[in-house]
Amino acid sequence: MANSMSALGILHTTLSMVPFIAGAYGFFRHGRIDPASQIGRWYQYSMLASVITAFGLSSTGGFNSGHALGILALTAIFLGRNALHLRPLGRAREYLQVSSMTFSYLVLMIPGLNETLSRLPVGNPIGHGPDSPQVKAALLVALLVFLLGLSYQLLRLRARLALLQSSYQTHG
Repeated sequence: MANSMSALGILHTTLSMVPFIAGAYGFFRHGRIDPASQIGRWYQYSMLASVITAFGLSSTGGFNSGHALGILALTAIFLGRNALHLRPLGRAREYLQVSSMTFSYLVLMIPGLNETLSRLPVGNPIGHGPDSPQVKAALLVALLVFLLGLSYQLLRLRARLALLQSSYQTHG
């Protein structure tokens, strides 16, 4: 069977693997995607490249839900990048940063899972678009992993902030 992907589709897919890998590395190595870290910058810039290339792809011939998800992911990254500068939020800034960056990763997974399951294995794909039960099940699993992972990250952040607070009170 011939490859049904265009050169732009192949480039987009390749670029989309970078934030997927960088985000996973950030989660497993540091417990989060830190936008100020080197891996966080790789995540952000490769996500931007992935979203930009997605605008050249459309099965409907125009703006579609994948494009909207790309804009949503970039908005979440922008919020995550700038959350620490929102001084009126106080300690909530760090929670907002972690939540926004993790949410952007979930948004990355939505079209990624749909496209992967709708194309692989070649010749007999697992799913057949976003409405197929297999894709819906995979998206549900991704949502559950997101909720568990975000809960873990927020509890870990809470413990770190509590430790800093107690250290400050002891030495302050």
